[in-house]
Amino acid sequence: MPVWLREYSWRQTGSAVYLSLPLRGVRVTPANIFCTDQYLKVSIPPFLFEAILYAPIDDTNSTAKIGNGIIFFTLYKKEMAMWDSLTLANANKEKLQHLRENAVLKAHEKAKEETEAKKVTKQEHKKYALEATMKLEEAERKRIEDLKEKERQKVTKELELWKKEQKDAEKQKRIQKEGELHQQVEQLKEKKKEEINKTRIPNEGTSKTRLKPTKGHGSYSMFSENLKEEQLPAPRSAATIKINFTSRVFPTALRESRIAEEEEWLRKQAEARRTVSADLSELEDLKEEEKNPDWLKDKGNKMFAMGNYLAAVNAYNLAVRLNNKLPLLYLNRAACHLKLRNLHKAIEDSSKALELLTPPVPDNENARVKAYVRRGTAFCQLELYTEGLQDYEAALKIDPKNKTIEKDAEKIRHLIQGTMQ
Repeated sequence: MPVWLREYSWRQTGSAVYLSLPLRGVRVTPANIFCTDQYLKVSIPPFLFEAILYAPIDDTNSTAKIGNGIIFFTLYKKEMAMWDSLTLANANKEKLQHLRENAVLKAHEKAKEETEAKKVTKQEHKKYALEATMKLEEAERKRIEDLKEKERQKVTKELELWKKEQKDAEKQKRIQKEGELHQQVEQLKEKKKEEINKTRIPNEGTSKTRLKPTKGHGSYSMFSENLKEEQLPAPRSAATIKINFTSRVFPTALRESRIAEEEEWLRKQAEARRTVSADLSELEDLKEEEKNPDWLKDKGNKMFAMGNYLAAVNAYNLAVRLNNKLPLLYLNRAACHLKLRNLHKAIEDSSKALELLTPPVPDNENARVKAYVRRGTAFCQLELYTEGLQDYEAALKIDPKNKTIEKDAEKIRHLIQGTMQ
């Protein structure tokens, strides 16, 4: 049988009622209080307090403060008036039962309305989050396109400038060659003219004999014969000589380059191109930004933050196919696999990330700590506590001041001791 609480005190104003209900020795929570516009009930087994109020109240704005073994109610009246008593007087049993039932029905209807309102609010928040994500993606896509357009214009200007410089250089070389060729022809003409002049100047004793004309059918002049033989040839026509050089990938001269490093770089580039074009039939339908591993990594991070772990894994998978040398891709995909309970895949991705995070330097300390912790967590969820403890201790060696990792490692030690016992 419940113990009815009869001891209480109350006072009122024109707009509110103040009710003090002593409950010493019991623990009260908001779940023990039920209130509607005309019904108040406090149920704390074995104690029970019930009141059919004199007039309706505003149960939405009314309050109840719990402390020091007392519940203090502030009940705001719906209408300004002074009550003759706290509870409804001269009410028979049937009326009281009817008021109780109406109070419960009103409470159910109010709870249902609040649930529907929360559902509508949740859907609106979800819709807003989706719209905000779409706007962010559109802004990011536009930013990348603008950057690409600026870079394209810059490269075009540089190419046009380079072509102009090449044309000017070729024109200058051609003018220089033509000048040199003209100079050589002039020198050759001068030389030939000197030789002709030397041939034309004879000795005085023989000049008359040589210049005396001869008559007859077969006569000829030796001077004219020699002059024909020594006539100057016509100058050669100008032409352009094309010179081809062996093509080189690097701008430095061969004598200044480091051949071993260049060959290694070229080999890695060729391997990367083969990897990207391996599944060309699947990648040719993607947009330009979707072929960028960094853009895909950011996309996966956004999906992870929204709780869409499968979409995040798909983004990281495509990024890994495009570039399998980025450790953060494996590290982030391991976090997704942990959320999806793909524990063996989480261990594989964490191990691959640790393999790529070499050599260990201060810049990759944070990434290595995350890789060890995620792999250790996957081991522990597979009940491989010894392997998990080893990874947590490796993370503590890198970051010994991390209290969270230290607490988790201590819990794993207790689990191992409990298993051994």
